[in-house]
Amino acid sequence: DEKRYYIVTDICKGGELFDEILARGKFSEQDAAMLMKQVLSCINYCHLNKIVHRDLKPENILLEQNKEFDQIKIIDFGTSLVIKDNQKLNEKLGTPYYIAPDVLAKNYNEKCDIWSCGVITYIVLSGIPPFNGATD
Repeated sequence: DEKRYYIVTDICKGGELFDEILARGKFSEQDAAMLMKQVLSCINYCHLNKIVHRDLKPENILLEQNKEFDQIKIIDFGTSLVIKDNQKLNEKLGTPYYIAPDVLAKNYNEKCDIWSCGVITYIVLSGIPPFNGATD
């Protein structure tokens, strides 16, 4: 209204995907497929609307309480950006486990989100990160 801003949000009582990975160790292929279909659908919607997230990770995926993975929410668009067609980005940011090599090379586009989805898929299926090293 004229004096205030109102923020309306959903309550996701299922917590973060990160916590669910810790609790389960790894997911069945069926649960992983349902989850990743939802994640990729969300990212496709963002990309069609010229939005790149740039920090996809299990901590930024919220679950519903039923844990059926058919309704997820992607959060933390603090590093997201609206991009133009064929625009190349050059800021090196994101979370080390999930960051695409193109981001490290400072020459990337919205496809960096797809790399992060691949890493998340690997983790939910195996329970471990694909590039686990002694340092970030």
